[in-house]
Amino acid sequence: MKKASVFFSRTFLWEIIRIITVGTACLLFFWEMIPLPVLLGAMAFGLYALLKTALNDLVKERKVGTETFITIAVIISVVGAEYLAGAVVLMIILIAEYIASASGERARASIKELIGSVPKTAMVKKDGQVVNTGIDDLKVGDVILVRAGEKIPVDGKVVSGSGSVNQAPITGESRPEEKTPGSEAFAGTILELGALDIEMTRPGNDTVFSRIISLVEEAESRQAPIEKYTDKVASYLIPVVFIFVLAVYIITRDVKLIIALLIFTSPAELGLATPLVTIAAIARAAREGILIKGGLYLEELAKIDTIVFDKTGTLTAGSPAVNKVEIIEDTKNEAELVRLAAAADRRSSHPLAKAILNYAESLSLEYPEPSSFEVIKGRGVKADIEQQIILLGNKAFMVENGISIPATRVNLADTAIYLAADRKILGVFYIADSIRKGAANMLRELKIAGINKVIMLTGDNQETAKHVSEQIGISDYRANLLPEDKISTIKELQASGAKVAMVGDGINDAPALVQANIGIAMGIMGTEAAMEAADIVLMEDKLEKVARARAISKKAFRTIRENIFVGVGVVHVIGITLVLLKILGPVQAAAIHLLPDTLVFINSIKLLKVKIRD
Repeated sequence: MKKASVFFSRTFLWEIIRIITVGTACLLFFWEMIPLPVLLGAMAFGLYALLKTALNDLVKERKVGTETFITIAVIISVVGAEYLAGAVVLMIILIAEYIASASGERARASIKELIGSVPKTAMVKKDGQVVNTGIDDLKVGDVILVRAGEKIPVDGKVVSGSGSVNQAPITGESRPEEKTPGSEAFAGTILELGALDIEMTRPGNDTVFSRIISLVEEAESRQAPIEKYTDKVASYLIPVVFIFVLAVYIITRDVKLIIALLIFTSPAELGLATPLVTIAAIARAAREGILIKGGLYLEELAKIDTIVFDKTGTLTAGSPAVNKVEIIEDTKNEAELVRLAAAADRRSSHPLAKAILNYAESLSLEYPEPSSFEVIKGRGVKADIEQQIILLGNKAFMVENGISIPATRVNLADTAIYLAADRKILGVFYIADSIRKGAANMLRELKIAGINKVIMLTGDNQETAKHVSEQIGISDYRANLLPEDKISTIKELQASGAKVAMVGDGINDAPALVQANIGIAMGIMGTEAAMEAADIVLMEDKLEKVARARAISKKAFRTIRENIFVGVGVVHVIGITLVLLKILGPVQAAAIHLLPDTLVFINSIKLLKVKIRD
């Protein structure tokens, strides 16, 4: 019933009234119960909206659409004294226009239906009491009580309680995630078991959920190249069509034939063939935790033949840990080395820095605040600690600073981070990052799907890069890269004619994401920078969603081709042929005109439900 209600909503009230008015007038005139002026008045009432749209298209947008064709067809029917035929044609076309408009609205409504919604009120804890408060009245810092079976109304942090939360509306993953104090919670997700007290951390209009809705709705305005192409084809076809129809009239002088031809030569379905598919595909992707920012990126993704992956946090889990600390300077012990390294890294947000800080925490070490601190991109950090210049970073960083490196143990599975004080090596931290689950399978699927080249980029050393690439099954990798080197690599690939997608974490790789034909940011719920830099945002750290996004894009463009070929080409060519053979008249042509609209709608909207194979 909810789906059907879209077609009978107040939005389309006047369309329904026009159809009923023209239809009733047709019947009464056929039964000779009303005079001709009444029929013409009903036709004028029905034609008014079409004429207004036609004039707006001509004057403001410089284009000729279906409304123009139908207006001309109805005017010709009146001039040629084919009153009843013209009225019936108008009624059927009004029905077709109504179906097309309501279908588009239904597709848009499906976006919010598929993703869900957030509650309008929340239970707020204030002064020892629980008060029911409107979402718009909540403030950052308010503590919200959520019970089992309820939707979480805000983005926030769990301050007490525990429970299982279904995050499918955000991530597309139906398996519940356990939430305990300190966990992040997101508006629109569902608490299946337990009870949570959540401290609100973002205003309602800035939640991850609201940004998803905004991104999906804005995506409609970003036309795919094929959509622009169909608009262009339609604009070129129109003068050809009018010349053809005029030539037929000069030869036949048959008004009914001309009315029928105008109906079948209308470019209506060309304009309908692409947008409905785009809306449905973007909504389907959003339901699965994939945000595609417009038809432009949907089409680009379908054309990609090369995918470039960042290593850390993308192909690997991004949560590395210290495996071993090798002491080179005999006067120092492990605790002293860890203390200096943690002090140097305490202001860094790099995953490797976090591994060292976590290791220091596990040893219960306290470490000082550096008096100065500098991040050297792609190399490491430089800090002034207790009147010592500390360098902490990769081998290239040490070499560039003229620091000699003695022979150390070799372990291809680990990343070596060197610690130096006053230009003297003190020790080496060996840090390992596990391969992300599903990486190897995802790469096989991409190759089967037509991705010719997969490349891994990393700032790590050659040995580590080789080890990781061999585990995953990537034959092409580039190591020791700075952020600008990643951009240069993508530019080189593009210069050779490759269509490149870059998959990264959306923050450190933002420049490379922007340079690529398509930037895909992984698993960054709530990260503003990622949503802005990337063209496609994966709301969960699952590599299989890369292949999934491409599968949806490929299915969408197969559907568009089907719409254009079957819904437009076949039906219209057959229709024009039957009209020229005088097998179909105006009324039959108008009735059959409903068929391609219906075919295009059904074929497009199926993307919301049909099984899409990777």
